[in-house]
Amino acid sequence: MRIPALSLALTAALFAGCQTAPKTEAERQDLLLSAESTVVTYKALDPAMKSFFMSSEGYAVFPTIAKGGFVVGGAYGKGVLYEKGKHVGYCDLSQGSIGFQIGGQGYSEIIFFQTADALRTFKAGEFAFAGQVSGVAVKAGASADVDYQAGVAVFTKPIGGLMGEASIGGQNFTFEPK
Repeated sequence: MRIPALSLALTAALFAGCQTAPKTEAERQDLLLSAESTVVTYKALDPAMKSFFMSSEGYAVFPTIAKGGFVVGGAYGKGVLYEKGKHVGYCDLSQGSIGFQIGGQGYSEIIFFQTADALRTFKAGEFAFAGQVSGVAVKAGASADVDYQAGVAVFTKPIGGLMGEASIGGQNFTFEPK
């Protein structure tokens, strides 16, 4: 079994009890408000990013992803999926990795889908990043030099924590319509 496949299998086992959509209406509203706040923060940090929000077919907003590891690591976060700027459902991200790593951190992530096909692939559960995802850190002017890769652009923002890492792994996503 390849290492990324192994790490995804480990992550799936770790988070098997996690549900894509929040269980209660109050939890759904909290996640939606957090996602909207994350979008406002990203636009404030880099006003040029507004073009990604306006021109993409859709985007997934993960307000908080918790990541930790000691040799074997994992990350998990719940998010909201938007299509043409409208909330269409909930998604989650699970990540597994293996290699030198120690510590824990939190970050937010927004994934933009340039094409309807890229968005359809995400919604169908056929979307995953092999290897460590390389998202562009959000800061003033960061989006000016970013272009889509295979119909996808990823932006991240650290929230807190400290983690040293030289590992391989991958991110896997699930989607549930609202």
